[in-house]
Amino acid sequence: MDLRAKAIDIRKDIVTMIHRAGTGHIGGDLSVTDILVDLYYKQMNVAPDKMEDPDRDRFVLSKGHCVEALYAILADRGFFPKEELDTYSRYLSKFIGHPNNKLPGIEVNSGSLGHGLAVGVGMALAAKMENRPYRTYVVMGDGECDEGSVWEAAMAGHQYKLDNLTAFVDRNRLQISGTTEEVMAQDSAEERWAAFGWNVLSIPGNDMQAIDDAIDLAKHTKGKPTVIIANTTKGCGVSFMENQASWHHKVPTDEQFAQAIKELDERKAAL
Repeated sequence: MDLRAKAIDIRKDIVTMIHRAGTGHIGGDLSVTDILVDLYYKQMNVAPDKMEDPDRDRFVLSKGHCVEALYAILADRGFFPKEELDTYSRYLSKFIGHPNNKLPGIEVNSGSLGHGLAVGVGMALAAKMENRPYRTYVVMGDGECDEGSVWEAAMAGHQYKLDNLTAFVDRNRLQISGTTEEVMAQDSAEERWAAFGWNVLSIPGNDMQAIDDAIDLAKHTKGKPTVIIANTTKGCGVSFMENQASWHHKVPTDEQFAQAIKELDERKAAL
């Protein structure tokens, strides 16, 4: 499978879902898509028939407002019928604006920012205590790292030597109210995480091969958890959305939707 092509297909599903529903966090969805695709189609031990397997890998989308990307991938992987995505954000739909663990494939409700890493620490610590082989993955936003609870969890991850835990920071440098450096400066993110005792990898976060290599390196790191600083582009894949804070939570018009699909089709044809 060409994961780059799969990521483009998932982006098309995201744009379609948000356009249809009239709501969604499209910019962050598109920045994090490549990470989720590599995890769900290559790296993680997860499948619809493994949800009761105690040795399945665990995933927490801490930046839960970007759930549309996760829904699109879970549907494509067969956790639920793809047609059900048509109900996203409709009255009484289970497909709400943050991960809902009443849906197959979702381990935990998330999106109250700053909480996901602590949950991931607990999952990884449980694996150590029970001598189980599963790994835990957490995806956070960079704006989310304004939250103090992230750093409490980071300290715990180091304290318990959770080398079975890998966290991603979706470092697109934009949050709802502007750039991360204007709102709450965090450069160098790499130095900060290293100071908390983590193994730190910094990569171009929309490069599928770089993502894949970083995850492999994390799997071979012993004695400490790994954080992957994924330097991404907000709105990645759609030219007029890229690097625009206004697309944090914005719905494309009919004309913008058509243009976005056209651009994504052209990108796939060029692979």
